[in-house]
Amino acid sequence: GGGSRLRRQLESGGFAAGEYVKQLSQQSDGDRDLQEHRQRIQALSEETAQSLKRNVYQNYRQFIETAREISYLESEMYQLSHILTEQKGIMEAVTQALLLQADRDDPALGARRAAAADPFLPLSAKEAAANEEGRQRTLTTLLEKVEGCRDLLPESPGKYLVYNGDLVEYDADHMAQIQRVHAFLMNDCLLVATALPNRRGAYRYDALYPLDGLAVVNVKDNPPMKDMFKLLMFPESRIFQAENAKIKKEWLEVLEETKRNRALSEKRRLEQEALPRPAPTPPESTNPFEEDEEEEEEEPSAEEEVVDLSLEWIQELPEDLDVCIAQRDFEGAVDLLDKLNEYLGDKPVSQAVKELRAKVDERVRQLTDVLVFELSPDRSLRGGPRATRRAVSQLIRLGQSTKACELFLKNRAAAVQTAIRQLRIEGATLLYIHKLCHVFFTSLLETAREFETDFAGNNGCYSAFVVWARSSMRMFVDAFSKQVFDSKESLSTAAECVKVAKEHCKQLSEIGLDLTFIIHALLVKDIKGALQSYKDIIIEATKHRNSEEMWRRMNLMTPEALGKLREEMRSCGVSNFDQYTGDDCWVNLSYTVVAFTKQTMAFLEEALKLYFPELHMVLLESLVEIILVAVQHVDYSLRCEQDPEKKAFIRQNASFLYETVLPVVEKRFEEGVGKPAKQLQDLRNASRLMRVNPESTTSVV
Repeated sequence: GGGSRLRRQLESGGFAAGEYVKQLSQQSDGDRDLQEHRQRIQALSEETAQSLKRNVYQNYRQFIETAREISYLESEMYQLSHILTEQKGIMEAVTQALLLQADRDDPALGARRAAAADPFLPLSAKEAAANEEGRQRTLTTLLEKVEGCRDLLPESPGKYLVYNGDLVEYDADHMAQIQRVHAFLMNDCLLVATALPNRRGAYRYDALYPLDGLAVVNVKDNPPMKDMFKLLMFPESRIFQAENAKIKKEWLEVLEETKRNRALSEKRRLEQEALPRPAPTPPESTNPFEEDEEEEEEEPSAEEEVVDLSLEWIQELPEDLDVCIAQRDFEGAVDLLDKLNEYLGDKPVSQAVKELRAKVDERVRQLTDVLVFELSPDRSLRGGPRATRRAVSQLIRLGQSTKACELFLKNRAAAVQTAIRQLRIEGATLLYIHKLCHVFFTSLLETAREFETDFAGNNGCYSAFVVWARSSMRMFVDAFSKQVFDSKESLSTAAECVKVAKEHCKQLSEIGLDLTFIIHALLVKDIKGALQSYKDIIIEATKHRNSEEMWRRMNLMTPEALGKLREEMRSCGVSNFDQYTGDDCWVNLSYTVVAFTKQTMAFLEEALKLYFPELHMVLLESLVEIILVAVQHVDYSLRCEQDPEKKAFIRQNASFLYETVLPVVEKRFEEGVGKPAKQLQDLRNASRLMRVNPESTTSVV
């Protein structure tokens, strides 16, 4: 009882939620009453929801049944309309026959009737032929005034002009006037022409629409927009305005009537062609050889296969394709096309088959346009490469694998470019490069896998993918170089970034794709520039230190500093550094030579991270130039120094440079590159010659 009262109270027309809650709060003794009331309302809500679901389901079933009945009724009404049209034609034929008979009985009455009748009314076979010829002559005269339509509108014996007139075209979205046009309605198509400026009665071809794919829709008057109607031609539509309501009504009626007549004549023609033709009776001949020849000639025509196009699914095929395209059922549309191709197979190509093919080809073009739009970069690029699989697979089934490949790769290129642009440049360069490589190479890998799935049976498309991958890699390298090399990052940072890019590039080997050589070719110019720039920095720093050289031992002051230097030299590959250390944190080497050793080995280590064969000579020449600066300085100091004690100290530094540093550089270069460097060997041999004969040191320069 409480539940039903609560339901009636909530369902009452004057129910006020605020007053109800206020009254409930005043009457409740505490939280417990409110909680119980809340539970009752919640239970009532759930019960109402379940009841609504049941009613919706029941109504939905009734709706489906009603729709099915409406479909049946529509089909019956269509058949009834055809029957009434045929009956009307029969009655008109009977009337004409009676009038002709009356005219024969009374010629004067026939002459008066002919003078007062419609000039297009066929009173006799001779007059009908003349009338038909006149209508065709009128069509030819009018079309001569339309530029550019002669080649697009082939002449045919049965084509004639039904109606024509001036119209104004409006934009479908903003209802703004676009242009003035003149429309020519023929018995099988509608020609739209635009008026030529400064030439009265002259037009230019604009569009031609077959009546089979044309739909006419009345546009409700909405002042000041009135006397309008819409023409629908998938996938576009156009709105025209007539001069007044009467002309608009005439256009609507004559368009519908012409479409009906066209459909009826097409149906009758197909039915007539589908009927088996009786074999002609050969004429009697007394020559037995002539009879044999005639029988041989007639045999192929008797056995000729007649294509039955009266099947219901074939008759409805163009409309079914339109529905599939409108509902984006691309698979269903291609299935219908495959079914038609399988049915026609190797059957003979008759005129009816050609006309059916023409209608179907128009739908195929529409379907292709829709699929192409699905793959265009203007569409949403979210969802990854799999989002394109549906459109790509249907284009391939339509025999458009090359176009599908091109559009798929364009779509993916736009997606990759968008993803790179959306990356925010913030923080350290190395962090950005990690993000850039992850986004790019992950997209490339996904695209390659999807490409293998979609184009598995089209080996000819793989070359296009390789070209696309190279183009995409160029886009990646542009973004990479702009951030790493154009911003003048240190050589160590550049080396780490290039190392990250190479490691990501190796992921593509999972699918058998190696693009390492491409990334090398695209980066070689920037890396050469970075190596030469850093080489110049080292040479300038070495020359600056050489200019301040005093040839004194290093005093590191603390054991910690000496231990740190030992560790740095050990990391550079100098294992015998202890023999150059003395007591109380002294090092028996010049600061210039020690700094040069650390800087040169650091340059070599970073350069080896960037190394690939195209950089071999650049790296080698840079090393030789750097080493020569130090060698020439030591050589010059030995020849110029007169103090015996300082000269001995210089020789000790030269021994460290030639016997320790140069072999370490040569060994590390060979380990990193995989082959010895003759230039470094020659440089070391020259230094050995200098130690034997100090006067020959000038040969090193």
